[in-house]
Amino acid sequence: MAEASRIFHTTLLPAFSHLHNNRNSHTSFTTFPRKRHVLQCSVSATNETTTTKTTVTQKVIPWGCDIDSLENASDLQKWLSESGLPPQKMGIQKVEVGERGLVALKNIRKGEKLLFVPPSLFITADSEWSCPEAGEVLKQYSVPDWPLLATYLISEASLQRSSRWSNYISALPRQPYSLLYWTRAELDRYLEASQIRERAIERITNVIGTYNDLRLRIFSKYPDLFPEEIFNIETFKWSFGILFSRLVRLPSMDGRVALVPWADMLNHSCEVETFLDYDKSSQGVVFTTDQPYQPGEQVFISYGKKSNGELLLSYGFVPKEGTNPSDSVELPLSLKKSDKCYEEKLEALRKHGLSASECYPIQITGWPLELMAYSYLVVSPPSMRGQFQEMAAAASNKTTSKKDIKYPEIEEEALQFILDSCESSISKYSKFLQESGSMDLDVTSPKQLNRRVFLKQLAVDLCTSERRILFRAQYILRRRLRDIRSGELRALRLFDNFRKLFK
Repeated sequence: MAEASRIFHTTLLPAFSHLHNNRNSHTSFTTFPRKRHVLQCSVSATNETTTTKTTVTQKVIPWGCDIDSLENASDLQKWLSESGLPPQKMGIQKVEVGERGLVALKNIRKGEKLLFVPPSLFITADSEWSCPEAGEVLKQYSVPDWPLLATYLISEASLQRSSRWSNYISALPRQPYSLLYWTRAELDRYLEASQIRERAIERITNVIGTYNDLRLRIFSKYPDLFPEEIFNIETFKWSFGILFSRLVRLPSMDGRVALVPWADMLNHSCEVETFLDYDKSSQGVVFTTDQPYQPGEQVFISYGKKSNGELLLSYGFVPKEGTNPSDSVELPLSLKKSDKCYEEKLEALRKHGLSASECYPIQITGWPLELMAYSYLVVSPPSMRGQFQEMAAAASNKTTSKKDIKYPEIEEEALQFILDSCESSISKYSKFLQESGSMDLDVTSPKQLNRRVFLKQLAVDLCTSERRILFRAQYILRRRLRDIRSGELRALRLFDNFRKLFK
């Protein structure tokens, strides 16, 4: 499937910040010579979710390759070797998991360090621009790393062989596997049951907003440096798709982010825990194998402890059901507007950075303390007003202390509330999975049908794995409620027997 980014041992990166809104912060500029990019052709850019629309009839810029193509692999390997990459025990080949990947060429021992990609081959926010004037403009505007790198990729890609990165860019997928490439209709159709749909819409909105901000504040003022036929929403979707799926966060370099050619050809396995990092002793990006490999076997790393939904969101694939120990499903919970204490509870939540509707992750092994605290708050009666703030604080994951609060008098109601929420979500997943077989029967275009079948299968795999977790939670909740209620029944019987003794 997709090769993937290597932002490890963190949650998903926060949404990239939009540029500063202070329009007076960069009103004076050094005058740069108007140097136009060497353009071979141009890009057609349209997007249904933004008002920006450019229609260009010329050919699309020919950068990148098909996602499973090896046509540029030998050129990439040759360029990397000439640029300082030491001899490797792995080579790029077509593989069953990931379509392209790094495969062992020799015996590889467990505990062996591999790669050793030098910093000279990293693409970072400090990389030298082939068009230095464009880089200087962005730096004067203090553009954050993510949009800066996205713009840098497009700039270098548009220069083709004039860029030092041309061999690397030629080996990048022309259309990365990413939810950025799903239309809104496809997201609504296939991911209606999953909360990942909302995450995808938010991400697409952020990309479009970032592009529009750059276009309004910078690109429109320097059209010779940033021509719209090159720097448009479609090329930004491509560059952000590359960043989301391939950018590495390096813990040993103070969390610096970088694109690391060659290392980003490694695919993910839920069965390994090794990850990329900078090794100060060898001065290169490495990983240490946690299992041996024979020649011909694909070598894997971990992309971090991510759920199947997060892996689909950034990398465009879903692991087989039951193989991801970090898998989870987001359960939506909401305050009841009919609650007499609705406003007081909402105020308590807002004080701790929460809202009337929140999502919490559920795993096969259970759910977080915050979910239970939120549920206590939802079902708490007016007589517990004095505990609203405590419940809201415990429901926030922004607090440093994890307090396991318990309210036995409303535990049954809280568990029933969680169970009702689980069963509501289960019904949505079941409806989609039941209807998925009859979807898209009216599609006649082979190309469109192939796309629909592929996206639908990803959605079915995701929904099946998420529903599996909800079924497990449903079982645990029902059993817990049965124990509580049977315990109450036993207590009542004992009480009745006690009363009878004294009659």
